[in-house]
Amino acid sequence: MDPSTIALLVVAVAVVMVATAAIKIVQEYERGVIFRLGRVIAGAKGPGLFFIIPIVDRMVKVNLQTMTVNVPSQEIITRDNVTVRVDAVAYFNVVEPVKSVVNIQNYFFGTSQVCQTTLRSVCGTAELDELLAERERLNGQIQTIVDDLTEPWGVKVTLVEIRDVNLPNEIQRAMARQAEAERDRRAKIINAEGEFQAAQKLSDAAAVIAEQPIAYQLRMLQTVTEVAAEKNSTLVLPVPIELLGPFQSSFGTTPRGASS
Repeated sequence: MDPSTIALLVVAVAVVMVATAAIKIVQEYERGVIFRLGRVIAGAKGPGLFFIIPIVDRMVKVNLQTMTVNVPSQEIITRDNVTVRVDAVAYFNVVEPVKSVVNIQNYFFGTSQVCQTTLRSVCGTAELDELLAERERLNGQIQTIVDDLTEPWGVKVTLVEIRDVNLPNEIQRAMARQAEAERDRRAKIINAEGEFQAAQKLSDAAAVIAEQPIAYQLRMLQTVTEVAAEKNSTLVLPVPIELLGPFQSSFGTTPRGASS
């Protein structure tokens, strides 16, 4: 093989290598941040096919997909001095690729650390009841703080959720006793309200009977009918003297003990 042919082959291989190094393909969910001689070219490249200058340019790919970070369980002392363990999950994505490469070395690790510290600080200012009953408010507060802190990194935190609150056994037993006492209190209140309403109805009925004396006699006869329906016992019925009043008045006599 003559030297000219070898030279052509070398040149062809060099051209192929340069072309391969110059051609870059970025996926739809990615962007390429280009450094030319150490300086960032304005704007991120992609998606699709584009060219860079080999040796002079260096490209860093940035993923724009939503990422999930599990916040490890944190031991927290609440405002009312109860020690609990809280873990959470955060969702975020890169919205400014250049900032995520230039302003921080590892935006994923940095966002994770910010979530941990913010979770401890926010939950530490809340009482145990708030931590259990007002998770939506605490989630929103944590998300706002973390989003503000990660904004210079080009990261947008979309959601932070407190996943679990692990209570000590003694606190769980105390809460169980409290819940049982609360149920007993409600049962007693409902029972007392029932007795009060029944007493009111009896008072109303007594007022109606007092206006019509004959109603007392009818009520007594109705009670006798209800008791006699069983037919399994001997019924001794005292007859009040007032019951004979209508008969005595028809005969023109006055009941014994009554004033003339």
